[in-house]
Amino acid sequence: MRYRYRTHGRRTTVNLTDKIKERLRSLPDKPGVYVMRDKNGRIIYVGKASSLRGRVRHYFQQATLRGADPKLRGLINSIADFEFIVVRSDAEAIVTEGRMIKEYRPRYNAYFKDDKRFLLLRVDREAPLPKFEVCRIKKQDGAEYLGPYARAGAARAALTYVEKKYGLRSCRPRLPDQEDYRHCHNDVIRFCSAPCIGRISREDYRVRVDEAIALLRGERREELQRLREQMEAASAALDYEQAALLRDTLDALWSAIKQRSRGEKDLDLKLDDARRGAEELQGILGLPGPATVIECFDNSNLGGTFPVSAMVCAINGAPRPQRYRHYRIRTVEGSDDPATMAEVVGRRYRRLLDEGQSLPDLVLIDGGITQLAAARDALAALGLSGLPTAGLAKKFEEIYVATDFSTPPIRLPADSNALKVLQRLRDEAHRFSISFHRSLRAKRIRDSALDEVEGIGAKRKELLMKHFGSVRRMARVSVEEIAAVPGIGPVLAASIKESLSAR
Repeated sequence: MRYRYRTHGRRTTVNLTDKIKERLRSLPDKPGVYVMRDKNGRIIYVGKASSLRGRVRHYFQQATLRGADPKLRGLINSIADFEFIVVRSDAEAIVTEGRMIKEYRPRYNAYFKDDKRFLLLRVDREAPLPKFEVCRIKKQDGAEYLGPYARAGAARAALTYVEKKYGLRSCRPRLPDQEDYRHCHNDVIRFCSAPCIGRISREDYRVRVDEAIALLRGERREELQRLREQMEAASAALDYEQAALLRDTLDALWSAIKQRSRGEKDLDLKLDDARRGAEELQGILGLPGPATVIECFDNSNLGGTFPVSAMVCAINGAPRPQRYRHYRIRTVEGSDDPATMAEVVGRRYRRLLDEGQSLPDLVLIDGGITQLAAARDALAALGLSGLPTAGLAKKFEEIYVATDFSTPPIRLPADSNALKVLQRLRDEAHRFSISFHRSLRAKRIRDSALDEVEGIGAKRKELLMKHFGSVRRMARVSVEEIAAVPGIGPVLAASIKESLSAR
C-alpha cells in the first residue's frame, strides 16, 4: 500500500512510502499532466496542472486528506503510484488531459466522460458567401478549421469581434437572397455587410473573410496593437467602460490566438517565405552556407518511463515527413533530457557517417544551453565539432548558439520568417515525439491487460494474440468467441473478458 491514514479526533496522519517520496521530489515546477495509478497499475485519474510540483504534492498533504470529500478521499486512498508528462503551456496541458481521459476513461474522472470535444471554428472558403461556424468535429470536407480551442468562451468572443469588424454574415442559408434578407436584421444589429442583397460584391466579401482568418491566426498584429492603443486612449480620457470593453476584446483575441494547440498552431509558411527564412538563417547564425537541410530533435517521456526521441527534417524551410525518424532510448534511465539528447544525436550522425550519407546544414535542438551542450559533446565524439548546431528555447523563443552564459541568446521578431521556420520545425518535432510516446504507452497498457489475468502465461497469450491479432480486438468479441480458442475455455475466457472490460 502507498500510505495509510488514521484519524485521532480531527487529526489525520499520512505515511508516504519511499517510492512516492522520490517521485514527489522529482516533480518540476512546470505545466503538465499527471496520471494516478492503483495497486494493480490501472490508471484511475488523469489531471492537469500549471505547476506539477504544486498540484501533485497537494494530494499527499495531511490537510488535503483531512478536508477531502468522500470522492477525493477515495481517490487519494487508492493511489499507489503516479507519473507525469511535462508540456509547454497550460493550453497544451488541457488538450493532453482531455485526450488521455478519452483514451483511458479513468474511474475517478467525471469531466470529459461525455466525450466532449474542443471547440473549432470552421469556414468553407469555396462557399459562395463563406461564413464562420462553431463545431467540435473536424471533417475531411475541404473546409478550413481553426483551433482546437481549450477555452470556448474566448474563441466565441473572438469570433463575435471579427464578424462585427469585417461585416461577416452569420445566417444559415448557404446562399442567402432577397427573401432571406426580409426576415434578417443582422445588417442592423450585427453590422453584417449584407452581401445577400449586393451591398458588397462577392469578391470584396471574400477579402473580408480572408482578413478575419488572418486575424484569428495571429497574422494581423497591427490590429491587436490598434486595439491596445484605443484602450489606452479611452483610459486616458477616463472612459473606463469603453476601456474595459476594449481590454476584454483584446484579451479574448490574444487568448484565442495563443490557445491553438501546438499540433494545429499556424506556422504554415508559404514555400517562398519558408525558403527565405532558411536563407536568412545563414546570416543570423553565421552558417557557412544556406540552411537548406535542417534536422531537429525533441525528447519525450512520462515520468521517466518510455523515454523516446524524434528527429524531423525540413528542406528549404518546409517539413519533409519522409525523412522523419523515431528513436527509443537505450542507455538513459529516468528523466535525463541532456543525456537523452546526447544519445539520440550520437546515434543519428554515427549512422550517417557509417553509411556515407550527407550531413544537414543545421542541427536544431529543442532546448537551451544544457541540451545544446549535450548535443555538441555527442557530435564532438564523432569528430563533427564543426557541424552547425543551435537550440531553440520555448520560454522566450530564444535561439542559443553558444553553450556559455557570457554569450546572450538571439531574439528575432515574432514575424521573422527565419524564426517561424525554426518554430514550426521545433513544434513538429515535439508533436512527432509525443505521438510516438503515446503509441508506446497505449501498447503497454493494452498488452499488460492479459498479463494481469491469472492463468494466462506466455504460451496462452501468444495463442490469443495470434487468433485475435490485438488486445483491442479481443476486447470487442464475446466470451464465447474467446472460449473457443484452444486451451482457454469458458472460465478463463470470462476472466479475460472481465479484465479487458475494466480498462
